Amino acid sequence: MAIVNVSDQSFSADVENKQGVVLLDFWAPWCGPCKMLAPILEELDTEVNGGAVVAKINVDENPESASRFGVMSIPTIIVFKDGQPVDKVVGLNSKEALKGLIDKHK
Repeated sequence: MAIVNVSDQSFSADVENKQGVVLLDFWAPWCGPCKMLAPILEELDTEVNGGAVVAKINVDENPESASRFGVMSIPTIIVFKDGQPVDKVVGLNSKEALKGLIDKHK
């Protein structure tokens, strides 16, 4: 599965109306830790292999969603389960930590 690029306009369809777990990365292209997180998310997406949706949303292009979920620092990862936010971590995290977040909410 490929990482899903979410926008303010597609948020409902891509995140809130999905059954199961969605791991959503709030990021920006100028953010150093976000750039370091990108390959980790690619690996994670391959490993979960459809067991969860891995998604990203650019906070510069989609300020409405970032504001709505109180994203003050990036990268911020919010885990959604059946469309509801259930977990949130801020900063660069390891693949193992992120996989643990997904497994916790399956």
